[in-house]
Amino acid sequence: MTIKSKIRTVPDYPKKGIMFRDITTLIKDPVGFKLVIDSLTQRYAKGDVAFDVIVGIESRGFIIGGALAYTLGKGFVPVRKKGKLPAETISHEYALEYGTDTVEMHRDALEKGDRVLLIDDLLATGGTALAAATLVEKLGGVIAEMAFIVDLPDVGGKKRLVEKGYVVHALAEFEGE
Repeated sequence: MTIKSKIRTVPDYPKKGIMFRDITTLIKDPVGFKLVIDSLTQRYAKGDVAFDVIVGIESRGFIIGGALAYTLGKGFVPVRKKGKLPAETISHEYALEYGTDTVEMHRDALEKGDRVLLIDDLLATGGTALAAATLVEKLGGVIAEMAFIVDLPDVGGKKRLVEKGYVVHALAEFEGE
């Protein structure tokens, strides 16, 4: 079994022409979910990528990031959609493939100099990851690495993130499909 084999493709979602890579089929499978968390744990437990805290992007980044924070003994910080966090926040508006959105973090979520592992399920254009990285950096944090379950290289997000100086890791790729 591979991670990629457990990811469902939903054609024309959320709009015609988009092949949506749905990880819910991967994480509902106990072997698939364990494979994801074990793969990421093995990568980051070695200590080659030094970081203090895991930041997960709503909402699937919470699932992966929370489990990974547990296995690695790290704290977890959520990046949420606008209006979902109860205390004082900072926000950043960004463009999506099909619209705009705003993400927020609590203003006290990070200490200056904290090294962050940023986690999300899927990398397409990179807009959400860049918005989350902007929040981390506004709070004085440093992105140690960004990790995703799926990269869609044809969409260009990884290239965009690497050009901005970020290190990107993905467990699976879907090219031109």
